[in-house]
Amino acid sequence: MTILEIKGLSAGYGPVRVLHDLNLTVQPGERLGLVGLNGHGKTTFLSAIVGLTGWQDGSVEFKGEQIGGRRTHGMGRRTPQIVKRGIALAPQGDAIFPGLTVRDNLDSGAYSGATWRSRRKRRERILEVFPALGQLLRQTAGTLSGGERRMVSVGRALMADASLYLVDEPSLGLAPKVSLGLVEALSAIDLGDGAMIIAEQNLPLIDGRVDRVLGMHAGELKLDVGEALGDVPPAAGAHL
Repeated sequence: MTILEIKGLSAGYGPVRVLHDLNLTVQPGERLGLVGLNGHGKTTFLSAIVGLTGWQDGSVEFKGEQIGGRRTHGMGRRTPQIVKRGIALAPQGDAIFPGLTVRDNLDSGAYSGATWRSRRKRRERILEVFPALGQLLRQTAGTLSGGERRMVSVGRALMADASLYLVDEPSLGLAPKVSLGLVEALSAIDLGDGAMIIAEQNLPLIDGRVDRVLGMHAGELKLDVGEALGDVPPAAGAHL
């Protein structure tokens, strides 16, 4: 069964259209890289999947069930139900609870009854992915370095019982060595029958560490990643 199938997805905020008639299919076990410059729609695309855009239209099917459709108001209104179906979002930036400990931040990702009951085992798996957090569990998250905070944010998403992980700009604001370690950790995760989409500006960082790379330019998906990064002029009719 296809993990994610998107047809004719358009989305935006207020009067501004950010995404234009997108089509995409993601298969079980697949890691997809989404590359593009800031302001061209990567974050909006991930947000639209979980219903966090101001408005949207088009079809978003997750494991054969419709979670998209027309939405003109109530940003985030359906997000809890969508997330409970098995989608986890690690937003860009330091999206953590700075006053809570690392342990509490991670545990907040185990929000459903089943995941909460198994949070200790889930946390152990996160520490296998990010061993550096093992000595920091009792530390307040707001005192961590940028790389450590990003590990906490991504780790919290991984605590969920998800089949689709959406990771937005994991390298944003981080030193190259830290960014590389974070992306390598993501590429080493056993997805099983699940899937992962990593949105990123830095093509060399994810190239070779994902199964396929697509570009995002001016709210449109591009087969030519160089086009999305501005290496070549945009060509008409390059929709997927």
